[in-house]
Amino acid sequence: MQIIYEYHDVSASSSLEAIAKDKLESLQKKFNFVHRADVFFKVQNRTDDKEQICDIRLSLPGPRIFASTHAETFEAAIAETIRDLEIQLNKTKDKMGAR
Repeated sequence: MQIIYEYHDVSASSSLEAIAKDKLESLQKKFNFVHRADVFFKVQNRTDDKEQICDIRLSLPGPRIFASTHAETFEAAIAETIRDLEIQLNKTKDKMGAR
């Protein structure tokens, strides 16, 4: 799977990339039809402490899948975004199997 990282108002981090890569690769093992992931790390001023954002867009046959999470840390945002994507991928896999 090809993984593209983009940073907005955040310094590039190899540790964040390693965490995201590990979680995305485990997701790709379950759903082998995913062939590309675009990962975006952003910081946004908010009134709560959830200023760190992780957006992930997955490319696969058919429409792309997207999830975004605001959290106190990028690690928590990555984990929550992956959980959201897994739910969407399960629905997509069920639809693909039904055809």
